[in-house]
Amino acid sequence: MKNVIEFDIKKFNLQNGLKVLTLENHFIPIVSYYTFYKVGSRNEIPGITGISHLFEHMMFKGSKKFKNISFDKILEPMGGYSNAYTSRDMTVYYENFPPDVLKLVVELDSDRMGSLNLVSKELDSEREVVKEERRYRTENSIIGKMDEELYLAAYSAHPYRFPIIGWMSDLSNINIDDCHGYLETYYNPANSCIVLVGDFNTNTALSIIEQNYSKIQVNPVKRQCITKEPTQTGGKRVEYRKPAEVYSFMVGFHAPDINNPDILALEILRTILTDGESSRLQKKLIYDKEIALSVYSDFTWRIDPTLFVLYVQMKPNYSSEEGEKLLYDEIEKIKNGDILDKDIIKAKNKIESYFFKSIKTTLGLGEKIGSSEILFGDYNFIFKVLDEFKKIEKNNLIKVVNKYFIKDNRTVVTLVPKSNEGS
Repeated sequence: MKNVIEFDIKKFNLQNGLKVLTLENHFIPIVSYYTFYKVGSRNEIPGITGISHLFEHMMFKGSKKFKNISFDKILEPMGGYSNAYTSRDMTVYYENFPPDVLKLVVELDSDRMGSLNLVSKELDSEREVVKEERRYRTENSIIGKMDEELYLAAYSAHPYRFPIIGWMSDLSNINIDDCHGYLETYYNPANSCIVLVGDFNTNTALSIIEQNYSKIQVNPVKRQCITKEPTQTGGKRVEYRKPAEVYSFMVGFHAPDINNPDILALEILRTILTDGESSRLQKKLIYDKEIALSVYSDFTWRIDPTLFVLYVQMKPNYSSEEGEKLLYDEIEKIKNGDILDKDIIKAKNKIESYFFKSIKTTLGLGEKIGSSEILFGDYNFIFKVLDEFKKIEKNNLIKVVNKYFIKDNRTVVTLVPKSNEGS
């Protein structure tokens, strides 16, 4: 018996290609308004890496109708707020506000989509903000730098190898013409999706949206990401040397894109390996053998083939080699069928629990709807996926571990503390 989650989501398509998804929810007087653009670092090329994230900043610096004033200064006095994020596949803007502010938010968002105020002075200011962000999150962060090194080593051709934050030299050289070209290429109705969740009337909201967005010119996206990553045919290793107290290592296995059903088994595997104190790797490395300080994993579903990442921070006096051996031993056990049905059920329950927690708010629900539409081309997918998880069995997990978790498909980055150099 299926248990598909159902919401009364309505989908509209404006003549200029803009998708609008609405979900009325009148329990609390709040509206969440998302704008998803199908553009991220995967769409960048050498010379302008980081422009997606830099552009995210520029979108808050005013537009033709609302010059010289930021979104926050407009929304905060009215009880609302705004924010945004950039990923490898998309750039997302969102606002949370009382219902009577909807008309103003639509005017703000539509004006910056169609008439963004791109000026060199603001660009120079924001590039310095982003460069400082890079210093903080990447150059002065051990995990951030290891993650950057991992993607650089694992990918030889695909733009996923570029850091989302961009290279410092590119951030310094991106100019206003680059920004205008980026705006015209990707920031248009046909490459975006609006999601509204909360206390509003759908017909009224749609009328306001049509009035403000229908006049925005459509520029068909001319540049698509077409570079295919070659199959990795041998293990890769990178040493990263930096002053540090302990060794750490990060392992990345090439994994499939969102159109491959293996992503479900891999997500269950990720949960079994690292999610919680009773997970296999946390239990083995942190509690049983007591050689690691922390263990985590990342498996982000993406438009193109991605990475399944495992990270371990060792305790003092223990090497990365010792941690790697235990990690690979656990993987080999699963390859040979050493996995309990109760652990699979527990992982599925955790995934379901996290999902329901993520959609408890209008913001969380809006994010799920929009990201599903952008990634899968179907906002309903994310609400059907729990039933798909239920179909995954032990043999599916054994299959994906043997298929993807092999040496030739593996890239390892090891942090070697500089204090130990030469030892």
